Amino acid sequence: MITPQNILRHELTGLDVRVEQAQNQFLKGISGLVVHETRNMIWIRTDTGVKKVAKNGVVFRFTLPSGKRVDVTGAVLVMAPEKRINMRIKR
Repeated sequence: MITPQNILRHELTGLDVRVEQAQNQFLKGISGLVVHETRNMIWIRTDTGVKKVAKNGVVFRFTLPSGKRVDVTGAVLVMAPEKRINMRIKR
């Protein structure tokens, strides 16, 4: 089960997301469904098509299946998704 505490160790594809803050102001406000993730990018399906958003320099707000919203700094997501899922998180 995905929770705010373990979101970094889960697959992000399929979650609703919104760009809350970004160094590039044109990215701010992009929202939709995460359809793909690479080491440096998250692909978001919006009403106007698929947008590629760089992870670094962005704060994402993910909506979990439970309805909770979680803000995640993109810099902590910069790594291959399969490696992030298997990493150990220091508490």
